[in-house]
Order: sequence, then C-alpha cells, then structure tokens
Amino acid sequence: MRVLVTGGAGFIGSHTVDRLVERGDTVRVLDSLERPVHQSDRPPAWLHPAAEFVRGDVTRREDLLRALAGIDAVIHLAAYQDYLPDFSKFFRVNAAGTALLYELVVEHRLPLRKIVVASSQAVYGEGRHRGPDGRILHPSMRPEEQLRRGDFELHCPETGAPTQWLPTDETLVNPQNQYALSKHSQEQIAIQLGRRYGIPSVAMRYSIVQGPRQSFTNAYSGACRVFCLALHLGRVPPIYEDGLQVRDFVNIHDVVDANLKVLDDPRADYRVFNVGGGRPYTVLEFAAIVARVFGRELELRASGSYRFGDTRHIVSDVSSLRGLGWEPQRSAEDSVAEYREWLGGFAGVDDVLAGAEARMRELGVVREVLR
Repeated sequence: MRVLVTGGAGFIGSHTVDRLVERGDTVRVLDSLERPVHQSDRPPAWLHPAAEFVRGDVTRREDLLRALAGIDAVIHLAAYQDYLPDFSKFFRVNAAGTALLYELVVEHRLPLRKIVVASSQAVYGEGRHRGPDGRILHPSMRPEEQLRRGDFELHCPETGAPTQWLPTDETLVNPQNQYALSKHSQEQIAIQLGRRYGIPSVAMRYSIVQGPRQSFTNAYSGACRVFCLALHLGRVPPIYEDGLQVRDFVNIHDVVDANLKVLDDPRADYRVFNVGGGRPYTVLEFAAIVARVFGRELELRASGSYRFGDTRHIVSDVSSLRGLGWEPQRSAEDSVAEYREWLGGFAGVDDVLAGAEARMRELGVVREVLR
C-alpha cells in the first residue's frame, strides 16, 4: 500500500512511518518542520530513510495535492498543539487542514482506501463522572474562582458534593478548550464527509501519548517529557494543582499498533476510537515512576499553580478498540525508560522548561492559587 503520513517527521508520525516501512508499505511524509516542535529545517535523523520526504503545509492546497499523488491511504497526524491562546491557528491547521484534505480527494476523485485522522482525548473535557446520587454527569469546566482558592475537585452542580470520575467511552464529547474544539471539528469533518463521499475514515482519540522522539522543546508535550527533562537537568519537576488529578497515559508503540489496526480493518470505518493505556495514574504517581526510572529520591509536591483550561480527571475507556483485537501492551515505566534513553542521546539539552513556564505565565495560561 502507498501511504501518506502527514506530520510524519513528528513524534507519533515517525514511529508510524517506521512500522509501515517495516511491513513493506511505500511511505511518503508531508511535514512542515514547524518550530518549536522541530529545531531544524532538515528532517530529523530518526525519520526512516526509505520514506519519501516532502516538506509542506497541510493548509496549502499545492503542498497537500502534491503529497497525495499516487497515494492509497492517508494517516493524517499533522496538527497544532499548544497551550497558547492563538485560537484561530488551532482551527486553521487542525480543522481547515482536514477539510482541505477531503476537498482535494473529492475534487480530484482520488481513489483512497482509508483516511485515519488523529484526534484527542481532549474532546471529552472533564469526561464522565458519577454524582453523589448515582447520576452520570458530564461536568462543565471548573470556575476560575474555585481554582484560585485551591479547590480543584469537580462538584455536583446541584449539591456541591464531590463527584467520582469514571472511564469515558466514545459516546459523548464535551470539548472545553481551543485544542479540543478544533479536534472535535476535525473528527466531524472526517467522519461525516467521509461517509457522505464514500471515503472510509476513522478518528483516533489518543490519550497522553508517551515515548522517545517526543519533542522536548514543545511546551504542549505531556508529563513524560516535562518530568523526564526536569530530572535530566537536575531539577524538580513542576506539578500543577495538587498532583491528584487522574490521567491516562499510552505508550507510543501501542498507538502505532492502533493506527495500523484501523488502517487495515474495515470494521473500523466511519468510527471513532479511544486509544488509551488501560490504567489510570495520578500525576503524583506518574512523577514517582519517573523518579524511580531516573534513580532519584525526590520530595514531590505541588507547585501552587494551575494551568487554565486543564481538565481535572480524564481516563479513556478503550473497550471499542479492544473489540477489534487491539490491546495496550506497554506500561508507563516502559515509556519513561525509553524516553530517558532517547533523551540521553543528546549531547546538550537546553533548559527549555523555565522558558516555557515563563511564557505560559506571561500569557495567563499558568496561574497562581491565592493564599
């Protein structure tokens, strides 16, 4: 099969390219090499040499059309991810770029067998909860005044009592920030236009993906990058809120397994799937895992700050993807150990954490609890 991977020089993309090449597919990569994710105008050294590289932007018609020539399937991973409040860019890259992909396929009658689109667990917002009376709730975002007084839990809107988080399946979305809104738009474009025009399409709602090649210069990159980089530089990792927020981490190799599963399996067509690790962790538990892998004893404590727009608890139910025969195989420890090894291969790593933190504070993304 001839497969185009957009964003194929990036984290998830490059690993997906590796596996496609290894199994005998012909692979083309379209990537803009945009900073700060990438630090060079050349493709990264880890990009598989058998893959054809095309530098270009998924929002530019001529770039995307050139990359689609002769292609049988697309794994569309190119995306804009950040905490910054540049709202229009999220929709221009994530939603409009996906719309352009389908526009070109329809306009030029391109005979694609499948389009797999990268979405995100972020579309669930605060996810699924059980109220004190047993009712299922899908809470709205936490009020700013609540966060500023250091009350981070989700409360029943009627009684004020704490709610209990539950694994969230694919049934109901509740996007609450710019990234999540753009990703939900992207999903709808893929599934609905795919169905209308007979283009088999799948959307993948990734949880927090972890492993080597995850950019250490991108402020958006998740807890594995932040905590590992802090320990690599001899710093104490920053922990927002109280560290008791619950997250769902998934290993990069399990994500690639999922990408290839839905690419090949017609049962996945016109469906949306959660891609998670199958186990919840608090942020403090995950930070302790990182400290153990690095052989460090740390007093882990919350920073007294929070990131505006973060969710409190979110864990994906992966039953639907399991129904296709996929299963997460790797642990959080596996992800951290592999990331540490990869990070150690760089001769010098600048302390980008302080700069990213300062920038997020300047823009009002990171805020202080009032004491």
